Amino acid sequence: MANALHKNDRHKNDRHKNDQHKNDQEKEAAASASLKFIKDGQVVGLGTGSTAAFFVRLLGEKVKDGLKIRGIPTSEGSRRQAAGLGIPLITLDDCQAIDVTVDGADEVDPQLRLIKGGGGALLREKIIASATRQLVIIVDATKRVPVLGKFPLPVEVIKFAQPLVAKKISALGADVRLRLQPDGKPFLSDENNHILDCHFGQIRDADALARQLSDMPGVVEHGLFIGMANIVLVANGTEIVELRHKA
Repeated sequence: MANALHKNDRHKNDRHKNDQHKNDQEKEAAASASLKFIKDGQVVGLGTGSTAAFFVRLLGEKVKDGLKIRGIPTSEGSRRQAAGLGIPLITLDDCQAIDVTVDGADEVDPQLRLIKGGGGALLREKIIASATRQLVIIVDATKRVPVLGKFPLPVEVIKFAQPLVAKKISALGADVRLRLQPDGKPFLSDENNHILDCHFGQIRDADALARQLSDMPGVVEHGLFIGMANIVLVANGTEIVELRHKA
């Protein structure tokens, strides 16, 4: 019996590794496809998260080969990665108009509305997206959903307001949990705020929810990105599906 259980566990681990490998291949394929939107002389927003990390790595290779761009990172993590790859970096102090930003997403619906913030960088990501002429989102096939909400919605809040905001969001029907670090302490964003992960289930009216959250005192930013993505590149196996925002 013990041997059978051990064999089942091994099969489960093998399936998980295979799924992870396929997932990473799709992320890298989407990242590679996004490079066609990057041109010499551009200011490029550098996204945050596992899929965006593939883009930053591939962009670093292009820079090494002679591509001349300047990057604005959306997080300290992407800044460190880009700096290590020799990508020239600037800040919003230097430039407030970004030509193209490439970033990932936790969910994408048919209207190209997004849930972002799984990596904890939603505030800076949204600021950079708001200053970007062309926002290109890169995702693997698992991130494409008919209705947003399977992934918990991150909401960044100032520490002082966290209990009050959590109560108000709970009243909207969400299961609200404070994001924690592995050591059990509250996760802190790059701006030193807390993040509430809000499990709403299917979000039938994302626009209305976005307005409600934005109107709450103490909410710094939320992870609903509506009307911001121009292009979404979805990697499904070896195929890249390009979705564009309908004007």
